[in-house]
Amino acid sequence: MTSLLVAKQILMAIYSKYEVYITPLLKFLLALVTLLVINSRLGYMESIDRLTVVLIVSLMCSFMPMNFIVVVAAAFTMLHLYRFNLETAVILGIGFLLMFLLYLRFSPKDTVVIVLLPICFLMKIPYVIPLSMGLIGTPASAVSVACGVMVYYMLHYVVQNTTVIASMADEETTAKIKFIIDGLLANREMVITIAAFGITVILVYIIRRLSIDYAWTIAMTAGAVVNIMVLLLGDLMFDTNVALFGVILGTVISFLLVLVLQFFVFNVDYSRTEKVQFEDDEYYYYVKAVPKVTVARAEKKVKQINTQRNAKPVSRTRSTHES
Repeated sequence: MTSLLVAKQILMAIYSKYEVYITPLLKFLLALVTLLVINSRLGYMESIDRLTVVLIVSLMCSFMPMNFIVVVAAAFTMLHLYRFNLETAVILGIGFLLMFLLYLRFSPKDTVVIVLLPICFLMKIPYVIPLSMGLIGTPASAVSVACGVMVYYMLHYVVQNTTVIASMADEETTAKIKFIIDGLLANREMVITIAAFGITVILVYIIRRLSIDYAWTIAMTAGAVVNIMVLLLGDLMFDTNVALFGVILGTVISFLLVLVLQFFVFNVDYSRTEKVQFEDDEYYYYVKAVPKVTVARAEKKVKQINTQRNAKPVSRTRSTHES
């Protein structure tokens, strides 16, 4: 455990020292992965489905605010959909616009959620996002999580029904619009997932704010259990065909990943908890202080030995004996 704490302090020191370089690098990697995923899932417009274009745009995103990555990802998505089908592009474009207005109104600082959640869905561990946002976010983060869920399911629906949409004749514009809208609104799995993730975010936030020992661990455990229960209950009620083993395994892996987040963000020693009481002219204060777990890094001391100064004049002594 001590070695992990030392490694944590070393990593934090490195990040503090080289933050001006590490932050753009992380933005570049996030934009790169996001655009590569979009191109691999859609890929209808060949002019932007090129590695050179993706690298140039990702490099540009590394020097821009985080919200710019969301705008670029939406632009890539809309260009691919426009190349595929105009009606699909218009409907999803309206959906994206409504989500952006909702997201910018309630939780504009949670940009990374909308970008990471669809990627986590593809990795089968989307549950890590609501657990993490419950710990480091606010109840308004449930809005960003819901937007990320809707983005994934909207694109997933289009990819699944590509053949059906493409087979419709150009004159069947009304039929296309009705087919897409009905499919999106009737997606019960998306609604249940939004409800489960929203409840998880709010529950984890409420518990981790309590003044109890191991509040973060209890909050993560309760959030993971409630997430599984809501998803399974929704499956029983609406027959969404949720894979029980996949939900449990994905939640367990997400829980372990969130433990790593807790280690770096909220690692405290409850055995040394102190309760302090003091007052001023207007209030009495009752404070519970829980110290963070830290270790002193061992300083290496190098002792230099001057061999020339301590060396004995052997050759001179031998010459004296000989004489």
